[in-house]
Amino acid sequence: MKKRKERYSKEKQTGPSKKRTFRKVSKKNFPAAEKTTEGIRLNKYLANAGVASRRAADQLIESGAVKINGKVVTRLGTKVLPGDKVEFGGETLREEKHRYLLLNKPKGYLTTSDDPFNRRTVMHLVEKACPERIYPVGRLDRNTMGLLLFTNDGELAKKLMHPKHNVKKIYHVYLDKNLTKNDMLRIAEGLELEDGKIIPDSIAYVAGADDKKQIGIELHSGKNRIVRRIFEHLGYQVIKLDRVFLAGLTKKDLPRGKWRFLTQKEINMLKRLG
Repeated sequence: MKKRKERYSKEKQTGPSKKRTFRKVSKKNFPAAEKTTEGIRLNKYLANAGVASRRAADQLIESGAVKINGKVVTRLGTKVLPGDKVEFGGETLREEKHRYLLLNKPKGYLTTSDDPFNRRTVMHLVEKACPERIYPVGRLDRNTMGLLLFTNDGELAKKLMHPKHNVKKIYHVYLDKNLTKNDMLRIAEGLELEDGKIIPDSIAYVAGADDKKQIGIELHSGKNRIVRRIFEHLGYQVIKLDRVFLAGLTKKDLPRGKWRFLTQKEINMLKRLG
């Protein structure tokens, strides 16, 4: 108590201690931070070069199939820096410009990048479109027509094919006989097929058609021949099948057998999906 009184008495005589002041430090007093180049992950570099998806690229890296500057690299997460030489399969790779192309596929073409029997494939229709190697996203069977997307953007292709992103697809179906109202309701409620239950997002008769043989059906499933199998399950034969809508893209101004590059607006739309 005595010490406290003495301290108080001293402060009263001399006044309170002065506040500390801090000199404003200018950025000029510090050297600029050194700029560093982070590079790009090797699996992404391989995907950009059109070699494989990122997941498949990881497997190639771990197997020792990729070299950087002449040395085999097996560690995942390795970065490629500007000036590095990346090799795969004895060839030096370079990051390709991403291309996005939409084809209105005609009947009679296989959706594959290579056919051992030399049959017509969709690659024959787009082979002169660009110098980059592009691949179809998903597939349409040989006798199905309509929209098919091609790209060398492995990440986007993987995204569009994954069912969790609910990519919207609409098909114009031509049947061998009228679809009954009862069968349409059965399809709408869901059918149990050999590989599981399938429920379309919507189904309806095509407006303006003279009969009930023309059906519009919306799905996001990517199962093989799924539209044909839905109707075959109920005893109908699909005479003609045309995919008229794919992930926001339509056939407007795109004749059968022709292709076009996507606009930047369309590319941005696809990348926002999901």
